[in-house]
Amino acid sequence: MGVVEQAHNVKILGSGDRTIVLAHGFGTDQSVWKHLVPHLVEDYKVVLYDNMGAGTTNPEYFDFDRYSSLEGYAYDVIGILEELKVSSCIYVGHSVSAMIGAVASISRPDLFSKLLMISASPRYLNDVDYFGGYEQEDLDQLFQAMESNFKAWCSGFAPLAVGADMECVSVQEFSRTLFNMRPDIALSVAQTIFQSDMRHLLCHVITPCHIIQSMKDLAVPVVVSEYLHQNLGGESIVEVMSTEGHLPQLSSPDVVVPVILRHIRGDIVV
Repeated sequence: MGVVEQAHNVKILGSGDRTIVLAHGFGTDQSVWKHLVPHLVEDYKVVLYDNMGAGTTNPEYFDFDRYSSLEGYAYDVIGILEELKVSSCIYVGHSVSAMIGAVASISRPDLFSKLLMISASPRYLNDVDYFGGYEQEDLDQLFQAMESNFKAWCSGFAPLAVGADMECVSVQEFSRTLFNMRPDIALSVAQTIFQSDMRHLLCHVITPCHIIQSMKDLAVPVVVSEYLHQNLGGESIVEVMSTEGHLPQLSSPDVVVPVILRHIRGDIVV
């Protein structure tokens, strides 16, 4: 196993001719795809990995400068694909990893045949003629809460993000992976994500994009999916599901897995 593979806990399952890469979002790790993977391994080669900073990675490898922008994560994705000698993949990115995949596809469009963007946002802050869902004051309070008592913040944030109460298994799962992160790394990653603005790059994304969104999502208002659709440089399609929460592949797999499979198997008809 190569250095990059080892650092990111890369796992390769299945043995199909086509490769699917599953990329998780903030506060989770590759286990967030556990409901989807069994449906893919018979027909595809599936690549799973953990973003640097996830609780399952070595915190000593987390470079605060490198990961102060999404480009650092995008270089990691390209590095993993190169080390695995993947010539082209279907990339399924959740939350921030949807944007990470978009950035990577601008540098290396040859590596990506399509992008599935689940719960994706190019900007979380509201702006003139743009509704991202948050004011700066909201984010400052979020960061302050993370800094003052990370465990308490995890317990409060997990139910809100998933859209269920603490008794729910998916909330407990998200709370566990969130709390596995080292607090200072979690704060840095959250600041990088929530303060990011990738809107100017969307027009350079020419890889076909399948935008999949929950009807109700604390982190990403449903109008953001339409904004992506209107501003991406290549072909795109939007599907808004009847689900609630920011991690629908974990909390509503019965609804979400069939949707993801349909978008993996079907291309955009122009």
